[in-house]
Amino acid sequence: MKRRFILEGLGCANCAAKIEMAINKLDGVKEATVNFMTQRLVVEGEDEKMPAIIQAAEKIVKSIEPDTIMKRA
Repeated sequence: MKRRFILEGLGCANCAAKIEMAINKLDGVKEATVNFMTQRLVVEGEDEKMPAIIQAAEKIVKSIEPDTIMKRA
């Protein structure tokens, strides 16, 4: 299953890379990509684990970029 999000307020390319690396380490994630220029996050993962992946991804985004809002695209 693939889910797309907009990272509204993402302010730094280095932070985007950190977010991408951290989400890729989550259990059930096949691939996660963060595009700093378009402020988009795409997460591909196991269907049954997707709610937990999304919840953990939101926490990761907030811990790295506190002012960034993760919205469904």
